[in-house]
Parts: sequence; structure tokens; C-alpha cells
Amino acid sequence: MPDFQNGLNLFLMLCMGHFVADFGLQSDRMATEKCPGRDVVLGWPWWLVSHAAIHGFFVAWITGIPLVGVAEWLVHILIDYAKCRHLFRISVDQALHILFKLIWTLVILSLGLGNRGLAG
Repeated sequence: MPDFQNGLNLFLMLCMGHFVADFGLQSDRMATEKCPGRDVVLGWPWWLVSHAAIHGFFVAWITGIPLVGVAEWLVHILIDYAKCRHLFRISVDQALHILFKLIWTLVILSLGLGNRGLAG
């Protein structure tokens, strides 16, 4: 049962961190200009990589495992780029992000890494 509780705590913290980073910390400018063709102030890759890096940082901070943060950074770039290219809408975008929070949780638990960060 402790593994279930630890996993649930980790998953919930990752989800909360996601919503803080995706809605609380993402400015309107960043949300718009991270998409190709909508960039004005900086090139869209700077916005997209920076936005995804915030997510990667949160995941690394919450889990205490920087490599999981790097994985989140890369996955977040791919998901948001696909959304910017209109391959799917925000509901699928958010579902994919939450799915990867579950994947990070299961990987951490299955490898016996435990919670080393904020959720530990």
C-alpha cells in the first residue's frame, strides 16, 4: 500500500505542477508565439523550448530526477508542436500531457527510484 500512496502522491503533484506551468506560468504571448508562423518577438522555437523547459523543470523538481525532467521537456515539445500544427485540439493535448505524468510515475515506481523530490 505505501507504493500506491507514494505513486498517487507523485502523480497528483506532477498533474498539479503541469497545470501551474501550462496555465499559470504560460503568458498569452508565449501560448501564441510558440507556434510556427505566429511568432513576432522571438522565433517560435525559443518560445516552445522555453515553455517546455518550465515543464521539464517542474517534473525534475517534483520527482528529484533530472533525467525524467529532460524526458518531459522533449515530450512536451513534441506534443505542443503537434497541437500548434492542428493535429489535435487542446483536450487531446492535455490528455497526452497527463498520460505522460502517469508514465513518469509508473517508470519511477517500477525502477524502484522512489520519490526523491517534493512528492517524496
